[in-house]
Order: sequence, then structure tokens, then C-alpha cells
Amino acid sequence: MLRRRALLLTGSGWLAARPASAQSGMAGQAGSFTSFLAGVRPEARRAGVSEDTITRAFAGISANQKVIDLDRRQPEFTQTWAQYRASRLSDTRIAQGRGALSQNRGLLDRIATSYGVPPSIILGVWGLETNYGTYQGGFNVVEALATLAWEGRRAAYFRAELIASLKVLDHGDVTPGRMVGSYAGAMGQPQFMPSSFNRYAVDFDQDGRRDIWDDRADALASIANYLALNGWRAGEPWGQPVRLAADFPPGITGRDNRRPLGAWMDLGVRRLDGTPFSRRDVPGAIVLPDGAGGEAFMVYANFTAIRRYNPSDYYALAVGLLGEAVAS
Repeated sequence: MLRRRALLLTGSGWLAARPASAQSGMAGQAGSFTSFLAGVRPEARRAGVSEDTITRAFAGISANQKVIDLDRRQPEFTQTWAQYRASRLSDTRIAQGRGALSQNRGLLDRIATSYGVPPSIILGVWGLETNYGTYQGGFNVVEALATLAWEGRRAAYFRAELIASLKVLDHGDVTPGRMVGSYAGAMGQPQFMPSSFNRYAVDFDQDGRRDIWDDRADALASIANYLALNGWRAGEPWGQPVRLAADFPPGITGRDNRRPLGAWMDLGVRRLDGTPFSRRDVPGAIVLPDGAGGEAFMVYANFTAIRRYNPSDYYALAVGLLGEAVAS
């Protein structure tokens, strides 16, 4: 999700030993950060978090200069769809996804039965978010969120996520030491922000904890639950590549310009694989991720559900295409 996603860094090095230059640069602000945490305590207690949980969560944390640096230096760049697709749908990622499908086919089928989300889409999200759980980030989530809430660029948002992270700990789903994620607080194999965890994470294997870090059943079912509660329609496609007529007017494309498939067919739109559309009354929209002359896709309601995970046309297209490549 773009609203909560950030560059992921693995390993605990940033937490264990920050560079001397970063430590010295933060030294004069330590008291301010301590005061900030003291101000969060009563707010967390009012939100129902126990004093013991707050104390354990805040023990040993400090303002993390690396988190601030990464937040301030997010790269400004534009990728074409062709570049994005090539990097996200690599042969290596597809091969790894096929291995993940083979290893987890029974689990994915059970999750699909429970939530109506097919294995291909779950794998697409899982593969893009954390390369099938192998790249979850290595920042202490409470420390990262507290740093960003204290630093102030988006203080209200990160303060709310900090309180949400304390609720996760208070529920007993994870220990403070294992609650790691991206520098912006996205957690576990699905890369949920704490507020999303509290809304969508599930204990699929019923062991008493919602563990999206180390429990694959919980992680994958939580992805499916997120999509199911955000508009996924069981049994319906997300979209497919299409071919446009030479005189097709590109000005009527875009995910919000929905028309019945019959109307698109009357304009010469055909599925790229040559298979006829099965119905004329289903609403769809045409997306041209690289503009006129590039690839074209017919997208449906489930495309919108994927975008609620990450509000990007590129992301939603890549989830669908990666999942299909893995499942083929």
C-alpha cells in the first residue's frame, strides 16, 4: 500500500549499531524524544493499552536517525510501466512464486475457500510485498513509528500508527523484539501498517496469535482477508490484456471510465488471447499503463480491490500478472 509502504531494509544492524555520525547528530535531541514518549503514554493508556505493554515497548528505543534520513530522502523518480513490469515480474520472482505455490498449495486452497480470493492473487501480493516472505524489513516498528511521529513531517499519521502498534503488542500477537518491519512501520510478510493489522490480520491456524511475521498461514490468510473486506468478488477476474482497434480513441480509457463489455466490443476491443468475452453486460474499464500505443488491459471490480492494498495501477496490474504467471 503506497499510503503505508516504504523501502524495506533487512537485518538488525540499524537497530544494533547506528553510525557514530548519526548518534552524535541526535545527541542533543534525546531529551526531546524522551519527553515525546512521556506524552504518548497517557494517550496509549486512554486507548486501552496497559502500562506494562507501554513500558516494554519503549524500553531501549531512541530516535533513529536512519529512519529520518530514509523518510526525507525517498527517491523522486518515474518508471514506465515497461520498466516496472520488468523489475517486478522477473523470471526469478516467477520461479520463486511457483516454488511457493507448490509448497503451500493445500494452505492456499483452504484460504481461498474461506475468503474467496484465489491463490494466484494471494501469491501476487505476497511476491510483490516481501518476495514471498523473505524480505520483511529489519527496523524496530515501535522505534521507527515513534521517530517519525516525533520528527513531525507526518506527525498525526505516525502517532496514530504508533498507538496502533502498542495495541498489537498489548493483544499479545508478537513481542516487541520480533515486531520488525520497514522504516515506515510496515510489518511482516503482508507489510501491514499496525492499523491495518488491527483491522485485517487473522489467526488462521487458531494458535491464539495473529502472527504475520513467522506464521505463513496467518500471513497469507491476512492478505486474503484484507482483499475480501475491501471489495474482492469471488469467482470474478481482475482483468486481462486486450487488443484495441487501430482507430480506438484513447481519451475514453482510465479505470474510472467503466462501460459494459458490449460497448467496448462495439468499439473493436478484443481479448489479446483471442478468447471471446463471455458476457456483454459486465462493466469494465480500459487501462493503458504506458499510454496510447502500449499494452492495454480490461480491468474489473477486483482490480479496484487490489488497488486498495496499494493505490497504484502499476501495482494492481503486476499483482494480477505475477499471480497468473506463477499459477500457469
